[in-house]
Amino acid sequence: MKLLDRYITRQYLTNVAVLTGCLLLITVLIDFALNFDEFLQVATTSAGAERTHSSAARVGWLTVVLVWDFWWPQLVQLSNYLIGLTMIGGMGFTCAQLVKHREFVAVLAGGISLHRLALPIVVCGVVLSFVSLACREWIVPDLAPLLTRDRRQIGRQGMTVTSQPLCSDSRGRVFYAKAVDLERGEITGLWVWERDPSGLMTRRVRAESARWDGEAWVLTGGWADDARASDNRTTVPASTAVERIETDLDPTALRLRKFEGYAGNLSMGQLGRLIERFRAEPGAPPERVDRLDRLRWGRVSLAASNMLSLLICLPFFLRREPCNMVVQSLYAAPVAIGALGLSLTGATAPMPGLPPATAVFVPVLVLIPLAIAAVGSVKT
Repeated sequence: MKLLDRYITRQYLTNVAVLTGCLLLITVLIDFALNFDEFLQVATTSAGAERTHSSAARVGWLTVVLVWDFWWPQLVQLSNYLIGLTMIGGMGFTCAQLVKHREFVAVLAGGISLHRLALPIVVCGVVLSFVSLACREWIVPDLAPLLTRDRRQIGRQGMTVTSQPLCSDSRGRVFYAKAVDLERGEITGLWVWERDPSGLMTRRVRAESARWDGEAWVLTGGWADDARASDNRTTVPASTAVERIETDLDPTALRLRKFEGYAGNLSMGQLGRLIERFRAEPGAPPERVDRLDRLRWGRVSLAASNMLSLLICLPFFLRREPCNMVVQSLYAAPVAIGALGLSLTGATAPMPGLPPATAVFVPVLVLIPLAIAAVGSVKT
């Protein structure tokens, strides 16, 4: 059996790898064909040359390099999204090869059940699910700065210098920064509005630049204006010098805020810290926290749903008699798409009346009895 397990495992993993590679290659080629002018323009600008015959080869090679530089982080993330589909597709191709060469018939004649033959595929599916989860937790978060680039920013190794839109800290103060260097912990063009409990501005702080010293922002050219004095037209606003601003909006918090729109790139630990910061803010909308909570626990739900979808599709390909596997694939396709679509919808869409940490596992509860019934229906 060890020889048979190794044979099926090798076939299955090879098919999964080939299918994943083909899907990723098709995606890159389509994007390259649709956005060829943008890649070529960036390559021409980077090469510092016009489109002449002497520089055509250099620009061509630079275009290929820039396409790879832009897409390789995207491919890592995309492979995680495709893992459920490729697991089922790899099983279909593996079983089709075994049926074509009548290997299922020979194994059944030796007294080995089809359930035992499915064990290597199931084990590989579990391993691939854990690998996908590990990639989402430890690899994709490190690639988050690269995943946020657009095609005009190809070649940059991150987004350390960026603008910071309006955001508030735990004291209710509103911060705005013209430019933030997240790696150095430096801000250029800082504006801070302090508010009273009713939300009205009481003081405005502005600074040419600021630097994080580990506890507070040290201001350069910092001045504060009393908003109540500035509202009185007959009174000249009094400006006072400000040297430090103590706040919980440190460079780490600003990085999390910056990537809130790309929260799917953060790890579960980073999402947890982001949720804690939002809950500490006065008047923070609960919808924002619920969304992040769904993203955090939805990954576990998706991994379990992918595994259950694989089990549900087993009866279509584990056949004790030779049959047309193309027809079986057509039967399995809507079932697989429906199961994967249900799991994706349940992991991302809110469910009224249920907390996010519970609602994301509703598809798992729906797919468990279907998977048990599917495994039990295999004729062997």
